[in-house]
Amino acid sequence: MSPSGTGARPPTIADVARAASVSRTTVSHALNGIGKVDPRTRERIKAIAAELGYRPNLRAQRLRRGEAKAIALASSMPFAVAGGPARLGFYMEVAAAAAERALVHGYALVLVPPVRSGSPLYSVDIDGAIVVEPDTDDVAVAQLRERGLPYVALGRPVSPADAAPYVDLRGTPVAELLLGHLREQGARRPALIVGDGARHSGVDARAVFEAAAARHGGQPLVATAPEEGGEQAGYDACAELLAAHPDIDAVCALVDTFAVGAVRALKDGGRRIPEDVMVVTRYDGLRARTCHPPLTAVDLHLDHAAFEAVELLLGRLRGQDAPAVAAAPEPRLIARASSLRAGPPRTG
Repeated sequence: MSPSGTGARPPTIADVARAASVSRTTVSHALNGIGKVDPRTRERIKAIAAELGYRPNLRAQRLRRGEAKAIALASSMPFAVAGGPARLGFYMEVAAAAAERALVHGYALVLVPPVRSGSPLYSVDIDGAIVVEPDTDDVAVAQLRERGLPYVALGRPVSPADAAPYVDLRGTPVAELLLGHLREQGARRPALIVGDGARHSGVDARAVFEAAAARHGGQPLVATAPEEGGEQAGYDACAELLAAHPDIDAVCALVDTFAVGAVRALKDGGRRIPEDVMVVTRYDGLRARTCHPPLTAVDLHLDHAAFEAVELLLGRLRGQDAPAVAAAPEPRLIARASSLRAGPPRTG
């Protein structure tokens, strides 16, 4: 109810000041935790404000402080690999967790469509951004720099010129986990399919496969697929690998949509999964769980990683001393029918 008892208008800061017998400045300082206000007076003002049902004018606060109280989640990854046809996937899982964490701190999360060209980041009123798995010469990063906005990366930046704080998604351990599992299940000629960008996950996986091939005295079997191509790009890359190397007995399609395409290509080529060719992927999302057969994948702990990214960014916005790198928990393999030939599932 309003101070007049009519309920016609919400209470204002002047109403709180009048009820508490203090100035409006004192009320503002008390409610915002600033200035020199006696602790007992601060608590009394807060209690009166709550009793009156006072809510601060957030828009006015933002204008006074020059803040948008909003952060963006941005990436140059096309939805074909980041979200999929149903817009459910890696990117959206990150968005849900980041939005929850940002709101705890009083920030809204703005979800920006894939930044490929044009100017999606120039017209958005934000204080900073989280860039998901930036590529070299990343378009989203370039636009944020041009605006002078702080950002952090989810996934290690691969550009030598990009020194932004980041959350380590442990690209090398993830690739080692997948390749090690394939080896345990009997793979002798594993192949890797990665996107045509230079994102950290692909760079790290390629290095792991090349090192393993050198140890075993062979050549790494690596194919690239255009990110914009989605599932069909994975199909084509797998079909080309099989045509050139018919003795392939395992495929690690790092992007889950590529993996689904690879499964189709194997079936169309008369290959049984996993008896003839095993298939694994990096991200344990909806595609991996609903594919037939279900795909072995990795729990990347994206909820934790997204929380850490928000904390890194807000630390920068507040001018706090923050670590340059935060790490997601150790990845956990989730073994499924697409790769299990023998022995118990490996879970971590």
